[in-house]
Amino acid sequence: MGSYYRLDQMSLDSKYCVETNSIFHSYASGGVVLNGIDLQVPTGCIYGFLGPNGAGKTTTLRLILGLLRKQRGSISIFGKSSETNRIEILGKVGALIESPSLYEHLTATENLVLLQKVYRCPKSRIHHVLGLVGLSKTGDKRTGRFSLGMKQRLSVAIALLHSPSLLILDEPTNGLDPNGIIEIRELLKTLNRENGTTIVISSHMLAEVEKLASDLGIIAHGRMVFQGKFEELREKQQQVLSVSFAVSDVARALRIISETHPTARAHEGSVILPAIPREAIAAINRTLVHAGVDVSEIEIEMNALEEIFMNLVESHTHESAIR
Repeated sequence: MGSYYRLDQMSLDSKYCVETNSIFHSYASGGVVLNGIDLQVPTGCIYGFLGPNGAGKTTTLRLILGLLRKQRGSISIFGKSSETNRIEILGKVGALIESPSLYEHLTATENLVLLQKVYRCPKSRIHHVLGLVGLSKTGDKRTGRFSLGMKQRLSVAIALLHSPSLLILDEPTNGLDPNGIIEIRELLKTLNRENGTTIVISSHMLAEVEKLASDLGIIAHGRMVFQGKFEELREKQQQVLSVSFAVSDVARALRIISETHPTARAHEGSVILPAIPREAIAAINRTLVHAGVDVSEIEIEMNALEEIFMNLVESHTHESAIR
């Protein structure tokens, strides 16, 4: 089979499929792009690599793949150094970085035939991956005439051609319509669930990554500002920001609530309190009802996940400006 790798051939000794330690990168002019990136991608996960445009996501991925020369720090993939095991590692990695690189005078099938010979994988994989990405009926149409979305699909097919154990995709849904985004999302979930493929997907769209990733890394101005399970970020979302009680007698309710919560205030038929524990919300409701005050609605304002993400990014933006 030559360089055709399957997951069961991969070493699973390492907890992390991809791990970087203190990666730095700067332009020749001295401008710092990455400043001490410690990326840890658990084996078998879907890892969302999030950050605003220009945060350093693509540079990080290019360094991991050896497309840029590493300046400082270390990189390991499958528990092995990327410097001393580069050929072996790359044979198990599929990638889509930035704009699709295709031979535009060739058809989708012809593009894949060339790479099938390089990877020495079965020819049957060509038809299989074209079907996976919805391009099996493109026929003799040259890729130069493909839409951006079709080119993106073909690039994903190329990344999947040799059944990689690790898939690295940089903004893979660029140019796709809503239906295409859903199809690629479901494809990646299936690859991860059924084949155990570790997937790293970079994006600036939190909502899209939220539907896909189990693990998350957030980068801003070349620094990691969060890394962990997606659930850890969602736990921050469970924090109560304020509570509003819509009541039949605002003045009386305010007097009752203020006895234990002096920061309460009246506003348009409701009594509003800053963040309090959920147990306290239930206790206030019981007290009001027992006192004969009807509570028609309790509205709890929670942290929005998008706000948490933006706060992480913006707080680091402020720190960078100070430095």
